[in-house]
Amino acid sequence: MSSLLLVRNGRRAVSVIGGGRRGTDALSGVHPAARRTIIDLSYSAHFMDFQGSSIPSSMKKLVVNKLSPNFREAVAMQTVAVPTPGDADLLVRNRFVGVNASDINYTSGRYDPSVKPPFDAGFEGIGEVVGLGLSASSRFTVGDMVAYFTSGAFSEYTVVKAKESIPVPAVKPEFLTLLVSGATAYIALKRLGDLKEGETVLVTAAAGGTGQFAVQFAKRAGCHVIGTCSSNEKAGFLKSIGCDRPINYASEDLAKTLKKEYPKGVDVVYESVGGSVLELAVKSLATKGRLIVIGFISGYQSASGFPPFRGDTLPVRLLQKSASVRGFFLPHFFSDYREALGSMMQMFAKGELQCEVDCGDLSEERGL
Repeated sequence: MSSLLLVRNGRRAVSVIGGGRRGTDALSGVHPAARRTIIDLSYSAHFMDFQGSSIPSSMKKLVVNKLSPNFREAVAMQTVAVPTPGDADLLVRNRFVGVNASDINYTSGRYDPSVKPPFDAGFEGIGEVVGLGLSASSRFTVGDMVAYFTSGAFSEYTVVKAKESIPVPAVKPEFLTLLVSGATAYIALKRLGDLKEGETVLVTAAAGGTGQFAVQFAKRAGCHVIGTCSSNEKAGFLKSIGCDRPINYASEDLAKTLKKEYPKGVDVVYESVGGSVLELAVKSLATKGRLIVIGFISGYQSASGFPPFRGDTLPVRLLQKSASVRGFFLPHFFSDYREALGSMMQMFAKGELQCEVDCGDLSEERGL
């Protein structure tokens, strides 16, 4: 038998519709109705959210219509019907969505070349549950606040699988920073960094979305942390989150500074810039050093997507130092995801983790 849940005026209304094999019921002589697997809206013109305001019949969302590293060229705004959640789904009214370098890679077709336009944009969102399927109601209810990491986040409403939704205590943009940026740093350093107390860790683009977390997690592990940045303001921010040696490469020569102040090299590099910075990071590795590649932002908006890299001496450099270079892509480590989020949320609740959010206030261009 299939069941489904309606949400009206803040109350649940359950309608059970018979299913199973076709034929005449032996007791009533009534043919059972066809099986329904989604919420039945025939009883109402619209959902009602937990505060009693109606959900509109249409919404706006961003859709990728062409592959391009230029996000503005790749996407367009569309007005579509508000989606209906299935039996195990939640309908979330988005309050905040996260924008990352991953969005550029996805809209340019570099993450999954098999995905062709049109497709929905965005990965991270946080908001309130305003509708849900009956199975999903065993874990959630209307009015719950959730965060999620799934495609189609750049819209007013998003359908999310209940099992992939993360309950949060409040709809705060800080929690968005944990979904990709925080989780990438937490899992990459834990699984690939093999950090030991007293080691030296270099974080490139340290004041950025994921760099800020790498700095804090490396410091929590008892390491000496170096962070690269592009301004004195960012250097001050890095000091405030525990970075021992911020290096403003706009006013300091990064290569000379590393060679002078860290002649024995660095034990771990958390690298997201690529190109010449990656080359320098390889040269700066200490014996048994580990370099984790989590991105190459310097090339994301180029035609190829990859910054130039001279890797002809890479084998001998790694061999001479028994060093290693490893790549990290978050979707390959989803088995670690919930543990990472739970741990980070506890840190944040205790005031042990700072989540800096760029809300676009300083941007010259806001909106589409």
